[in-house]
Amino acid sequence: MYAKLETRTFLALLVGVSLAFVFLMKPFFGPIFWAVAIALIFHPVQQLLERKLGDRPNVNALITLCICMFIVVIPVLVLVTSLVAEGVALYQQIQSGEIRPGEYIDRVNQSFPAIQAFLAQFDISFAELRDRAVSIFVGGSQFLGRQALGVGQNTFQFFLGLALMVYLAFFLLRDGRALVELMIRALPLGDERERLLFAKFAEVTRATVKGNLLIAIIQGALGGLIFWILGISGALLWGVVMAIVSLLPAVGAALVWVPAAIYLAAVGDVVEAVVLTAFGVVVIGLADNLLRPVLVGRDTKLPDYIVLLSTLGGIVMFGINGFVMGPLVAALFMAFWGIFIREFSEEAHRPAASADEETHAQSKKTGHDVP
Repeated sequence: MYAKLETRTFLALLVGVSLAFVFLMKPFFGPIFWAVAIALIFHPVQQLLERKLGDRPNVNALITLCICMFIVVIPVLVLVTSLVAEGVALYQQIQSGEIRPGEYIDRVNQSFPAIQAFLAQFDISFAELRDRAVSIFVGGSQFLGRQALGVGQNTFQFFLGLALMVYLAFFLLRDGRALVELMIRALPLGDERERLLFAKFAEVTRATVKGNLLIAIIQGALGGLIFWILGISGALLWGVVMAIVSLLPAVGAALVWVPAAIYLAAVGDVVEAVVLTAFGVVVIGLADNLLRPVLVGRDTKLPDYIVLLSTLGGIVMFGINGFVMGPLVAALFMAFWGIFIREFSEEAHRPAASADEETHAQSKKTGHDVP
């Protein structure tokens, strides 16, 4: 009894200390997550370096991290800096009245009166719809402006998180396999099951971050490029917005370029409207269908409704990181349940299989079939 009490007390203290450690690391959850994602995505690069340079963990991890810095981190820093400037400028223009969303909607209504007639058939008031659209646009711009100003004002905190992410990514690249083996030894789930779960976690993380995020960046870059070519103001800002909404299925980047094309047609820029529509449908729209099976893979692709709900829920729970972490949690949820259902099915059929094997072995011994 005393030995059981000791074991239970130790396990209770272990759980308590582990929860305390999780809460201790909560302020750095974002840098930790992105460090893990970097280590998983760039692990194949490190393996290539190991084959070329040999077993030199520090050198291989440092070179891999430098490649990540030049490919990902530095371009993101440049993008964030430009986005802050664009966001502050847009926020100030709306506050000063230089940009009036209501006038743009009225211009579209004047050029296409059939829209108001069509909405009237469903008892939808165009004026009410206009007011709501203006309210959403102004509220979104204010939110974007506050976020941009927050990034500028919290520069130290931003760079502290970046430094922690890079620092942790180096050690995860260098000691990642040893840490995984240590966790496999520590977790009481069975080594084979744990290896399968860790492999699934790595696969889903790569697919979610490398695939979905990269596709969103490509679509946003294409959208920003065509906006810049057509001379639409705030091309960088709208490109980032298109990259964000590209993570949402069904609507995606069309939520930005379709209203822009309608407005161009309303003001008489028909050629620009046709070019934007054709580019949006052919280039931006097909980028998702062509690239997603290659970068993500069909086995890890989530249904569109799961992606939509998990993305929105991830934003509410994790903030801006929820665009990636929400679908990742959903994919892991489905992966865990898939493993459970498969093993449960195997367990349910195992007694019957064992009975058949025992019967076959007994028949061999006796030389007769056993009914």
